[in-house]
Amino acid sequence: MSVLKINNLGKSYRRYRSELHRIGNWFGLNKAPCEENWVLRHINFDIKKGEVIGLIGRNGAGKSSLLKMITGTTHPNEGSIEVKGRIAAILELGMGFNPNMTGRQNAYYAASIMGFSQGEIDAAIEDIENFTDIAEYFDAPMRTYSSGMQARLSFAVATAWRPEILIVDEVLSVGDMAFQAKCFQRIRAFKEEGTTLLIVSHDKSAVLSLCDRLILIEKGTLLKDGVPEEVFDYYNALVAVEDTNTVEITQLENGKVQTLSGTQEARITQIALQNSKGETVDTVIVGETVNVKIQVEVYEDIPSLVLGCGIKNLIGEMIFGSNTYHYDKIIPSPQKGDLYEFTVSFDVNLGTGGHSIHVSLTETDNHIDKNFHMIDCALTFNVINIHKPFFVGHSWNDMHFDYRKKDK
Repeated sequence: MSVLKINNLGKSYRRYRSELHRIGNWFGLNKAPCEENWVLRHINFDIKKGEVIGLIGRNGAGKSSLLKMITGTTHPNEGSIEVKGRIAAILELGMGFNPNMTGRQNAYYAASIMGFSQGEIDAAIEDIENFTDIAEYFDAPMRTYSSGMQARLSFAVATAWRPEILIVDEVLSVGDMAFQAKCFQRIRAFKEEGTTLLIVSHDKSAVLSLCDRLILIEKGTLLKDGVPEEVFDYYNALVAVEDTNTVEITQLENGKVQTLSGTQEARITQIALQNSKGETVDTVIVGETVNVKIQVEVYEDIPSLVLGCGIKNLIGEMIFGSNTYHYDKIIPSPQKGDLYEFTVSFDVNLGTGGHSIHVSLTETDNHIDKNFHMIDCALTFNVINIHKPFFVGHSWNDMHFDYRKKDK
């Protein structure tokens, strides 16, 4: 059952030649605006009860406009929004708060606007105060609050009662790590209880651990809607590309999706994983040393060449990654036609299960400035444990246990 359905949604902002033309438009006199800027158009998706959806996109893509229309803060120019259930939203720090009122007073005010009675707020106010963990500041004016304290109060009030739909924008990024963990713990609890979640975040770990789907908004259009890892890889490739770059998506035999991007001035032409015996493998043993063999061809003269390599777990979280820039092994002034073979060696101090290799060719220490070639899920491999004691988690690290009996 859908609890939120978006049908051909569009939002534009209009500029008229004069106030007379604007007023004429109000009364249907067909006075066309001088300029019409569509920030969102032809947006379609639906969210089922209990789903957790991530929303990502670059600044100015239209994410905030979409959330404001869903919550009723602004209205669409075309299309419709169907909502079933109560929405709680945390969109902007301090939105709706009075800086001259205390945190407690603002909590009462915000909760009353949300539709809760005096008695309901009285019953919840102690929990709200405890969740914010801002001590005596709860009874201090909001103008004395830091951005992190505002985030605490916003989240505490919005989640004091479990909503059918919870919308959270990037506001949690301003809080400290302990508070973020506390918030995500509550979000996970809501998820288990059946709350539908729509979260805007560029924290890949949070998105991959929480979300069932990921929606990518780009230049006011819905570009992708699908498996979080695949959409996030596509987004990373999109961030790295400019007009001369390309993004390619390939479905691998094992069902994983490989995303490639770059200007192609230098290109990764071969990649293989070899075990400690020099054999090409797709299964390796915890603790053994392996080599990733990467062949690179240069197609145009370029200022410099940097190879990046990373290891991701099954859901696409980067476990470890670095590049030749940080190891002082930059290749200066590669020429057209040059061929290079890189060997990346590492010990498989990883948890058991599926993993993938991410590789990239850049000019400096990052792919934002210049991305020649980047491949997410360049190859996949499985890790098994034969020689080590049983362990759980994403990585292997030897532990030493000791004990002694003490005299009473």
